[in-house]
Amino acid sequence: MAEAKKLGERIATYRERLEMTVETLAKESGVSPSVIRAVEANEVYPALGTLVKLARALGQRLGTFMDDQFTPDPVIVRGDSRLLDERSHQQTSAAGFRYFSLGAGKVDRHIDPFYIEIAADADAQLSSHEGEEFIIVVSGEIELLYGEDVKILKPGDSAYYNSVVKHRVKANGGKPATIYACIFMPF
Repeated sequence: MAEAKKLGERIATYRERLEMTVETLAKESGVSPSVIRAVEANEVYPALGTLVKLARALGQRLGTFMDDQFTPDPVIVRGDSRLLDERSHQQTSAAGFRYFSLGAGKVDRHIDPFYIEIAADADAQLSSHEGEEFIIVVSGEIELLYGEDVKILKPGDSAYYNSVVKHRVKANGGKPATIYACIFMPF
């Protein structure tokens, strides 16, 4: 829970630096005031889509809230030593998603790469935020809802899309899935 505490403190600090109220941040981000208060109180760790919205509304990149240390280029993450970002699967709307950051420590990055494990029964939520996303299916099948279209992706398939369009990524067929995902948010 120490990581959630750091995240909540960071969001509150940036919000206060901008002299924003919780209500103003809610209006700017599209995230409810009650969720923002819960995040800042370290009661929940937000889903990735929610964190993206908060970062954007605060004028920060996603890594500002997730990174704890600097790693000089190139940042290399070996497949057998990926570190689970345990903040991402606590009791939140991100239940069933396990995020492994592949860019942690690169403080000047413009995209946030992840390896993501998705449980068969993960609580996948609709998301919409500025930027772009690129995913590659590693195992299992993925159901991608993009706008009103549903696409089924299998291992080796990829999808690259504008993330301002409402979208949802979830495991398909009652089995877990894994993907690589890169999220880009313009400043």
